[in-house]
Amino acid sequence: MSEAEWAVVRPLLPVPGWLRGRGGQPESYCHRAMLDAIRYLVDNGVKWRAMPADFPPWDRVYAFFRRWCERGLVREFHDRLRRKVREQAGRDPEPGAGVIDSQSIKADAVVGADSRGFDGGKLINGRKRHAVVDTRGLLLGVMVTAADIGDRAAAQVLLAQVAAAHHRLALVWADGGYTGSLVEYCLAALALVLAIVKRSDDMRGFVVLPKRWIVERFFAHLMRSRRLVRDFERSTGSAEAMVYWSATMLMTRRLARPRPSRA
Repeated sequence: MSEAEWAVVRPLLPVPGWLRGRGGQPESYCHRAMLDAIRYLVDNGVKWRAMPADFPPWDRVYAFFRRWCERGLVREFHDRLRRKVREQAGRDPEPGAGVIDSQSIKADAVVGADSRGFDGGKLINGRKRHAVVDTRGLLLGVMVTAADIGDRAAAQVLLAQVAAAHHRLALVWADGGYTGSLVEYCLAALALVLAIVKRSDDMRGFVVLPKRWIVERFFAHLMRSRRLVRDFERSTGSAEAMVYWSATMLMTRRLARPRPSRA
């Protein structure tokens, strides 16, 4: 991280228990060094054991990563950054609309058969990322499943989680793969309007569809993190955490970007 990024990140980090007088042993390494090590791994796609010597030992970095995953600190840190980005853009901290879609990716050999499947539409053997983003392309929720899990089945669970966490969310755009009973379920159970943006039959070639391009751009940002080009995680929880870490890098760079002065 640059100095500008660290100045933005430091006030948003979860405070350790020993600093709040709740006991526990002080950590051996600075949070900045740990965050830089995880960001390096996500951005460059290296193995844990191939962590450069400039960072703390790989097992300490992995223990930090796993502890944050198990205690939900990755999601908490990510959500604080998202609210900061929205406030900086003059938006309400909580979104009122979002976009949902899925992305199928190939899985590495370490991925077990219990979380691996074959997507017949994309002809991909691996996993599938289901994501909901706001209208600025910021991540609201992600769920990783086997690639053979249908979009509607996964969206029913994911949208329930997102709607419970964001009470202002009232509208979600989706593609034609989310039609059917899911639309009625969202309206009746979640008080959520699921608007389907369909591609016209007379369209030829690549066409930018309203609202759907936002989530597609988010998936394109994920592909710039080499760790996410292929799923290398043994568990789906670690795979979801990697998506959150990639999204945090995108937001810290936005927050540290110098803003043009107004005349």
